[in-house]
Amino acid sequence: EVQLVESGGGLVQAGGSLRLSCAASGFSFDDYAVAWFRQAPGKEREGVSCINKRDGSTYYADSVKGRFTISSDNAKNTVYLQMNSLKPEDTAVYYCNAEDAYSDYWGKGTLVTVSS
Repeated sequence: EVQLVESGGGLVQAGGSLRLSCAASGFSFDDYAVAWFRQAPGKEREGVSCINKRDGSTYYADSVKGRFTISSDNAKNTVYLQMNSLKPEDTAVYYCNAEDAYSDYWGKGTLVTVSS
């Protein structure tokens, strides 16, 4: 069974850090673009960061550039999102997405709450 499972969310004070994990099962991340999206209450889902597992290239939304870092562990088939200097506006449900030419997988999300 193909699954993406996010973990690592929680409650943190502004200025703090969290590391989100996205673990894949049933397929390998190797040829996928893996992205983190987030959706805050009452807002549309937005792209946060992406890593292309084929060439290692990364992308960050302007709102998180310099604070968030996406990385991967091929042995664990897991992609991480290190989030530093968190702000209350980072509060959202964070979703992992893996996409290639044929497939598009989503996790169920993990909640990040940043208190001021």
